[in-house]
Amino acid sequence: MKITEPKLENREALPYAGIRSQVSMQDLPNIIPQHIGEVAEWLGQQGIEPAGPPIIRYYVCPTVADGAARVDVAVGWPVAKSVTGTDRIEADALPAGRYASLIYTGVENGVPANGVLIEWARDNHIAWNSRDVEAGEAFAGRLEHLLDGPDDDPNPSNWKTEVAIMTA
Repeated sequence: MKITEPKLENREALPYAGIRSQVSMQDLPNIIPQHIGEVAEWLGQQGIEPAGPPIIRYYVCPTVADGAARVDVAVGWPVAKSVTGTDRIEADALPAGRYASLIYTGVENGVPANGVLIEWARDNHIAWNSRDVEAGEAFAGRLEHLLDGPDDDPNPSNWKTEVAIMTA
């Protein structure tokens, strides 16, 4: 598994347009491309260019490693400035702050790479800006940036993704 060394960095707020949903972990891979496409189409209709690669924002992650456990996510695109959403398209922003991040290769390595970042933070006494909720752990800022994808290489095992989590 190819993973970069974790790092800490300060980030500006990241406005985005996305579709928020609560789905099972096993269904997440199915909704990601669908929502990326739907939001891209909506942005195009508004004459808005994405300001970077697509993102997945994790609002709440289940604490139980169960494929049926539900995750609360928004899937979409960063935008240069705030936009007005619709009933379906959420307009929001990831907060500015300090984030721990790393980049991993291969979509199949998402869960292990997140584990590496979480373990690294624990080993370095870094706490997340998060709180426990009934459905799991709610994050102020947790995302994955899809740095490349099918337009770059048809093989998902070659795609690079950044995972970043806001620290306390």
